[in-house]
Amino acid sequence: MKKDLGVAGELFPQSVFIVASYDEDGVPNAMNVAWAGECTRNEVAINIGDHKTTENILAKGAFTVAPADAAHVVEADYFGMATGRKVNKAEKSGLTFVPSEHVDAPVIEEFPLTMECVVRDVQDWGGEKRFIGEIVNTRVDESVLDEDGRVDFARMRPLVYDSTRRIYRVVGEEVGGAWEAGKALM
Repeated sequence: MKKDLGVAGELFPQSVFIVASYDEDGVPNAMNVAWAGECTRNEVAINIGDHKTTENILAKGAFTVAPADAAHVVEADYFGMATGRKVNKAEKSGLTFVPSEHVDAPVIEEFPLTMECVVRDVQDWGGEKRFIGEIVNTRVDESVLDEDGRVDFARMRPLVYDSTRRIYRVVGEEVGGAWEAGKALM
């Protein structure tokens, strides 16, 4: 038996991304963004409303995106609760914000993976903005790389947001190989 829920976005998981930017005075800021993702191999799309981060990205034309990890769930959640218009979130979080070598945006050292992006397109969506960022560099901590130099998400333990229950979860167990499991039906 299935039940109609009406208009309800129930896709799971939603990755938890920390988007970092500088304001016009060079003050770093970070925001927790769930409405985001890779839209091609070298592009990221983020959808955000009227926030300090929105102003910063429009002013600087750049941002960084770091998937939040389990080790930093407190800081990641804080970045979604506090507003950069009222508090210096970078300072309050206690995390280390350093300048990117590739774009005019900060990198948060404690997050193990960061994609550094320049804005390639800005779309208006009924009061919100969709930023398409070209990934110009990806920085990764060697501790989350496997023996072949690939990112191992089991080591990284990235967060996903369960919007139905308003909780964070960690990416889970391996259940099958991509382009392998389906061979059983070929």
